[in-house]
Formats: sequence, C-alpha cells, structure tokens
Amino acid sequence: MSFIESLNAAWTRTQSLLCVGLDPEPSKFPGALKGRPDAIFDFCRAIVDATAPYASSFKPQIAYFAAHRAEDQLEQLIAHIHETHPGLPVILDAKRGDIGSTAEQYAREAFERYRADAVTVNPYMGFDSIEPYLAHEGRGVIVLCRTSNPGGSDLQFLEAGGRPLYQVVAQLAADKWNASGQLALVVGATFPKEIEVVRGIVGEMPLLIPGIGAQGGDVEATVRAGRTANGTGMLINSSRAIIYAGSGDDFAPAAAEAARKTRDTINAYR
Repeated sequence: MSFIESLNAAWTRTQSLLCVGLDPEPSKFPGALKGRPDAIFDFCRAIVDATAPYASSFKPQIAYFAAHRAEDQLEQLIAHIHETHPGLPVILDAKRGDIGSTAEQYAREAFERYRADAVTVNPYMGFDSIEPYLAHEGRGVIVLCRTSNPGGSDLQFLEAGGRPLYQVVAQLAADKWNASGQLALVVGATFPKEIEVVRGIVGEMPLLIPGIGAQGGDVEATVRAGRTANGTGMLINSSRAIIYAGSGDDFAPAAAEAARKTRDTINAYR
C-alpha cells in the first residue's frame, strides 16, 4: 500500500487527523528512564503504544536521535510501529535538501535503512533534489512550503513571479513535481490564512501541519482552513504538548490523555 493509500485508510479507520511527533530529549525523561542505554527507544515506544489509539500517524524527528547517537534506536522504533501498529504511517522528519546524487543517499537512508513511509524534504535546490525520493515506489515525499517558524517569512514571502515564494512551491508541487502521486506539503498551523491559500492551490493533496500545542497554533482555524471536502486531508502534528504532558513515571498515560483531547478537539471542527 502506498503512503497516500495508507494515510487515507488510517484517517478513515482511526477517525483521527492527529500526527504524534516524537522529539525525545533525555533531559526531560522521568527518573526511571534516566541513564538507561536504550532510554530513547523505551520512552518513545511507551509514547507510541499509549497514543496509537488516538493517532493516524507518527513523526519522529531524526535530529533528536542522531544528536544522542541513537540512530539504531530510531530504526528499532520505526520497526516497532510497523509491527505493533500496522497501518499507521511513519514520517521521518529530516528536512533533507541536496543535489541529486546526495539526495539518492538520503532517500536510501529514509526508506531503506529506517523504512519510513514518508520523509520531509527542503525544495530550495529545486526538483532534481526531490526527484530521487520519488524513485522509491509508494513512498511519500513531504515538501516544505509555508513553515510554522516566524523566520520562514524571510524567504517564503519573497515575491516570485508576482506572488509569494511559498505559493510558487505549492503550485510546482501540485502541477509539475507530483509524478509519483505521493507528494504532500508542510504548512504551519501558525498561519491559517496561508493554509487556506495552499489548500486552494493543491486541491486534495495532504498537508502536514505542525504548530499546534507548544507553538500555539489555533486548532479551529487550522481545521477550517485545511480540511478537504470529506473532512480529512491533514496530518495535524503535536509533539511536545503530547509527549511531555507528564513528567513522572505516569508519562505514557499522560501522553495518551493529551493525545485523546487533541484528537477530540480536532474532530470537533471537522
């Protein structure tokens, strides 16, 4: 099953648009996990198992694993998600962006080493930096478009051909780059007006929407701006507000409750 097919199936089966982001920071782990060699895997596994009933996808951020030399634990984690929660897509948040020959290696890393269902990429170097990912049949490629950070406006709002650059990226993704049919776009919840504009450009293309929770994006505005006609079309990501909802040994049940509340809030506006 392709990324888009599995995503559509997950939205329908789970009745959830929530994507749980996995950004493990050992300094924030409860005392029972501190100092354990596999603490990152153990923490993330507990979060995944607790929140899976309320999520339609997971998004591990590779930097939080690589900074602690825990790439092997990331491999274990993605394998665990596939085996224990089949049908929930895994997005490797890597934001890769490099020339074609290097992009080929990054694509192998994401799809062959880590077995991710999709990966985030930076389009700044143009289509030949994205094309190698499309060669992996059925795998998703999620292109940065209008990011949730304030500094994104430094470039994304520059005028290009009479409109902001982020709109040009959305148009290219919809019209020229989506040869595999597996493209999606990143648009931040902190900019609901831009979500609406992008939705108008790309039609039914999925949108990965970070920025609710700790970054303060408005859930109602996000859902109303980004939903498709059938009330789906979005992977609304929350990371820190869910995985660090509790700081004690009850961190997993606390994360589950935060995920449930987030899912229900999203669904209230669908």
